[in-house]
Amino acid sequence: MPSPAFTLSSSGPGDCRRVQLAGPITLAEGAELWRQVRTALAGATSAEVNMAQVTRLDGGAAALLTAVATEMMRSGGGLQFVDARGDVARLLALYDSARTGSCELPEPKATTVLADVGDFAERAWRTTQAILAFLGDLVVGTIQAVRRPRTVHFGELGVLLERAGADGLPIVMLINFLVGAILGLQGAIQLHRFGGDQFLANLVGLSVIRELGPLMTAILVTGRSGAAYAAELGTMTVNEEIDALRTLGQDPQRFLVFPRVLALVLVVPVLTLVGDFVGSLGGLAIAVSYLDQPVVVYLQSLQQAVSLLDIGTGLLKSVLFAVAIGLIACQRGLATRGGADGVGRATTSAVVVVLFALVALDAVFTWVFSLLGW
Repeated sequence: MPSPAFTLSSSGPGDCRRVQLAGPITLAEGAELWRQVRTALAGATSAEVNMAQVTRLDGGAAALLTAVATEMMRSGGGLQFVDARGDVARLLALYDSARTGSCELPEPKATTVLADVGDFAERAWRTTQAILAFLGDLVVGTIQAVRRPRTVHFGELGVLLERAGADGLPIVMLINFLVGAILGLQGAIQLHRFGGDQFLANLVGLSVIRELGPLMTAILVTGRSGAAYAAELGTMTVNEEIDALRTLGQDPQRFLVFPRVLALVLVVPVLTLVGDFVGSLGGLAIAVSYLDQPVVVYLQSLQQAVSLLDIGTGLLKSVLFAVAIGLIACQRGLATRGGADGVGRATTSAVVVVLFALVALDAVFTWVFSLLGW
């Protein structure tokens, strides 16, 4: 029989024993480990097992050692494992928890409002750091994708364009039409009181094309594609498919993230243009039905009120909104930890963070455009 890879030495008086273990200890040598440990501890009422020189410990060997400790405890003695380090200490603590303490988590302590605000600020800062670091990785991955286009999974781009664009077109048209109609109705009620019916096209057109069209389209894309990206990448992460990609030499940034961000950059401006058009039609429906305004009058007022600069500012917003949606959704998905519960948390976090980012970006753009006189 070959000699075991581990070594065991004992010292001390008969009733108080000190045992020194060294080397790798695995279940493959479990029978020999069981025999030597029980022989070294025979007749002892208390013992101390020094684990400082153990280089490796697997679950089976840890279970055998804790079984010996439990046996001594039941016979009125005691055994302690001391000086364990790193993974060895964590594994022993895991297997020995039933003997040394409760496995249940302690009850959460009551926190104050200030502590909750501080925790939220800390999480927000860490999330911001993670997103910025992810953005840097994406930029590097994009540069490498330009240099080596074959490393990018362009075969999935068509499917991504269809899911984010064509599949989302009906809901984008419906919501933007309703938003335009609601805005038109509220504006028509107020304008009609002061005889300003001819300004309804100005109100609806500028509001939809500059603000509501890009923002509402981006919110809808967030709910559809952003949540889907976070859930897909989160599931791939917890199933270790991302690790498998890295093992195969594939960069997840180029293989998974870049095609998704590119698909959104191509699709969201087109959906925004459609949303602007349909939202303006919503205002037209109110002008015709509520104000009895001729179609040609509304369209002429809309043409005079809206310029190419207004359309361009809305499209610029939509492009950056698309980048924010893809970037944050993919980052939260790849940062998923845990099982199905972790995927749910990551998806929720992605949607919330993206919505906050969209509103913040829209506010910044509006302020900058007002300073530039746009």
